[in-house]
Amino acid sequence: MRTILYLIRKEFIQIFRNRFISKAIFAVPIIQMLILVPAVTFEIRNIDLCIIDNDYSSESRRLINKLEGSAFFRITFTTWSENEANDLMHKNKCRVILNIPSGFGRELGSGRPASLIASVDAINASVAQLSWAYLNGVITDLNRENSSAAKGSLVQSPPPIIEMTNRYWYNEKLDYKYYMLPGILVILVTAIGFLLAGLNMVREKEIGTIEQINVTPVRKHQFIIAKMVPFLIIGLIDLALGLLIGKLTFNIPFEGSIMLLFLGATLFLIAVLGMALLVSTLSSTQQQFMFVAFFFVIVFILMSGIFTPFESMPVWAQKFDLVNPVAWLIRINRMVMLKGSGINDISTELIALAIIALLSTLFAVLRYRKTV
Repeated sequence: MRTILYLIRKEFIQIFRNRFISKAIFAVPIIQMLILVPAVTFEIRNIDLCIIDNDYSSESRRLINKLEGSAFFRITFTTWSENEANDLMHKNKCRVILNIPSGFGRELGSGRPASLIASVDAINASVAQLSWAYLNGVITDLNRENSSAAKGSLVQSPPPIIEMTNRYWYNEKLDYKYYMLPGILVILVTAIGFLLAGLNMVREKEIGTIEQINVTPVRKHQFIIAKMVPFLIIGLIDLALGLLIGKLTFNIPFEGSIMLLFLGATLFLIAVLGMALLVSTLSSTQQQFMFVAFFFVIVFILMSGIFTPFESMPVWAQKFDLVNPVAWLIRINRMVMLKGSGINDISTELIALAIIALLSTLFAVLRYRKTV
């Protein structure tokens, strides 16, 4: 045990001797939280809309006013030329073109269905689908108003209707920051645990200081544990800093146990640190490590469910997430922070992280070779 403590002390001295890393360890989480949490969102607002009003009637004006009053659309151009509108979309100056044909108001006034033509820029399929859904919502509201006005002019009892109310659980305000912050925290901890720990070991290979350890009677498991513990502590400190920023800056709720959250983060850090050290034992230079680490980190993050729902992934991707520690910790963070889940609720996630942590650390120890 004394040998491990001496090695851990040596690692801390080595980490904080590097001025850049010592500053980045605490500056990166602050910048990352303040920038990514409010910026990374799937909410689509201020969609640039071009209107072609060939009718110029009171009904078309009402429709345009409804679109102007919507929080989702921003009417940036109006024109009478379809070619000009198409050119604007081609230059990426508008996302949606709404063509109101001549006779739109006359058709509505006579009680017949009126037609509209909408062209949507579908390079980004998600934005296109949401834009179309928002546009349909505005038109549906206008149809409802027209229907109510028409029924109001007739002397008859209103038809029976079914009223439905709803409640949003765990995020009543539908604030996207509440959904994103637990995932951003995982990305933050991953960057500290995977990248810095692996680079630290490979750098020792490059400058030759690791050979001084290799010729000592230090055992392999002692060496690996000493490499992991400092970055485990730093990762947990950064996690606490990220939670503090989230609470003070974005007023993120925290319904569950903070000790349970840190338990999940500890298992996660052991898992990714083991993976990082395993990759570093296979790498001779920092460039080699960064190439391999970049591949794994990108795959882990993009397939973790932070940006896309886990249920929407194909079956093979869902099976891959069984060995993806990022996916497990994101679920733990969201369940503990937003739902107030207890240890029984997240026992599956904790067991999965514990298994990944055990195997990755074991492989790192077995793969490490002392050269004499």
